Amino acid sequence: MSRDPGAAAERTRLAWRRTGLSATAVALLAARPAFDPRAGVAITVGAALAMAGWAALVGLAYRRAHGLRAWPPHPGRRTVTGYALITAAFAVLGATLVML
Repeated sequence: MSRDPGAAAERTRLAWRRTGLSATAVALLAARPAFDPRAGVAITVGAALAMAGWAALVGLAYRRAHGLRAWPPHPGRRTVTGYALITAAFAVLGATLVML
């Protein structure tokens, strides 16, 4: 059986793409309450923060996927840490929006 080290990087790159797509779904769900005619300023600001977080997540996912194309793949320590922090911020933002 032959090992293909490039296949692992390809699978990881595709996983980052799926993660970016799931971040898109979360951001759209977080922004949905802002389209209610009775939405207040706080909900609109929350939706704007969700969209800013989404842009950061997609940018980081793109950066990490691009780093995996190099040989050998670049380590993604800072990218993964940043992604985790922004995801935690998304959780706090979501909880805050639910409480409003």
